Amino acid sequence: MKPAFFILQHGDNNMSHIESVEQLDNVGEVVRYYATTKPDHLAMVFDDRKTTYAELHTHSSRVANGLRAEAIGESGRIAYLGKNTDRYYELFFGTAKSGVVMVAVNWRLAYPEVEYILNDANVQILFVESEFECIAQTVLNNCEHLKKIVFIDGDDERGYISWRERHIDQDIQQNIGRDSICLQMYTSGTTGNPKGVLLPHRCFFSQRKAERTAGSWAQWDEGDVNLVAMPTFHIGGTGWGFVAFYHGATNVIHSVPDADKIAGDIAAYKITKMFVVPAVLQQIVAVAQSKGMDLTSMKYVIYGASPIPESLLIDAIALFECSFCQQYGMTEATGAVSYLPPEDHDVKGNARMKSCGKAFPGIEFKICDEQGNSLPQGETGEIYIQSPAIMSGYWNLDTATNDALQEGWYKSGDAGYLDKDGYLYMQDRVKDMIVSGGENIYPAEIESVLYKHPAVKDVAVIGVPDQKWGEAVKAIVITDRPLDMDDIIQYARQYIAGYKVPRSVDFVDEIPRNASGKILKNVLREKFWKGYERRVN
Repeated sequence: MKPAFFILQHGDNNMSHIESVEQLDNVGEVVRYYATTKPDHLAMVFDDRKTTYAELHTHSSRVANGLRAEAIGESGRIAYLGKNTDRYYELFFGTAKSGVVMVAVNWRLAYPEVEYILNDANVQILFVESEFECIAQTVLNNCEHLKKIVFIDGDDERGYISWRERHIDQDIQQNIGRDSICLQMYTSGTTGNPKGVLLPHRCFFSQRKAERTAGSWAQWDEGDVNLVAMPTFHIGGTGWGFVAFYHGATNVIHSVPDADKIAGDIAAYKITKMFVVPAVLQQIVAVAQSKGMDLTSMKYVIYGASPIPESLLIDAIALFECSFCQQYGMTEATGAVSYLPPEDHDVKGNARMKSCGKAFPGIEFKICDEQGNSLPQGETGEIYIQSPAIMSGYWNLDTATNDALQEGWYKSGDAGYLDKDGYLYMQDRVKDMIVSGGENIYPAEIESVLYKHPAVKDVAVIGVPDQKWGEAVKAIVITDRPLDMDDIIQYARQYIAGYKVPRSVDFVDEIPRNASGKILKNVLREKFWKGYERRVN
């Protein structure tokens, strides 16, 4: 049965019966709500462009009508390939209004990886930044369903503004269920190809309800200004921006996390909240200290991907004079599932600062052994998560979905334990994964590429400690003729994103395996992680 569409007359947003944003369950309704309740409030700032909530509603309605005109039906897919921009959120809210699914593509990927995602998702229109036109044109003829490319920053008939303005700005309302898919984000794959995580509308709202009673740091006030600098192809970008939109705040959007620009805009726009990884935070602190900048407008710094070093916390508190909150999460959970609140951050250090914090209200953890049996407090096992914001599953991957989602619990692939107060401590990874600079990397992707090198007889990829990025990719290789490290690195660079390319290569005569032929990566990793309290960094 096809969904019902109707168009509202200009100025009628059909929001008179809505008393609070908490009553909403469709992402597109958020901008519709604030276009009614605070139309002139700034929704977004990007470089010299400023967009009010009324304008964001109008622009996203044009997008929704444009997608209808392009015959992109409900649950059809469009994709965005490019750096952060305000126009991405116009697309995001426009797809939500029309029932179309947004596919966010990592611009750092190599063209074979982009091609795989566009084909896997059956993308029909690709919105792309001009900087990546070469990739778009390269993959166009190999993508069966792709029928159009629109340049998000183009100023001619192929450009986004021209495309958007060709369509009416009347508000489409469509009966889209809360379980309809809103966003499809790709994560690195355990077996070589990335997996499309399906996030329905409900996830974005249940997550907000989980945060509501987590503490003062999770509250939003009138006049709050938020920074979106983490990439929107990650949930830490798209999801964090949505949090501010949900609360009717202003998002200052940066194309990339540049420390100079971040520090300058915190001072210029009096930014009150931001989410960053510690490596970026360290750069911001260095810039601001060197220039003597006043960044004390900041109320809360939210950070993730790794714990904060004590020395950085000391410097950051002195600079911002604000509170800090660590979060632990993943795409499959629509973002954060645990938080280490400000009161657990101590410049002198404490045991809890080594943890991922405690579960958000409404979210539960349990620690399980390999058979799925619950383990007692203090014992290390796989972290299972129960949350109303867990994904619907992986796109067209029933086996992977069934493996990950079991009896209402999501198997995280991370190994850790819970203390007596419910604080979660991550110790290792059950899944063979590397986290470098906040990016998740699965060795299987890299190994499958390196195996194709004509001189490589065997290969294993592991993560090793790295002072700047947390972990770095190392390839351990057996060859049948002399090669040097650069041969391997340059070969890999042709097929995979730069952040996945090995930073170092060891050439060996033998790679340890068990009786069934599985590589013993714990043996390979041991010498590099010796002396570390945990096997993750």
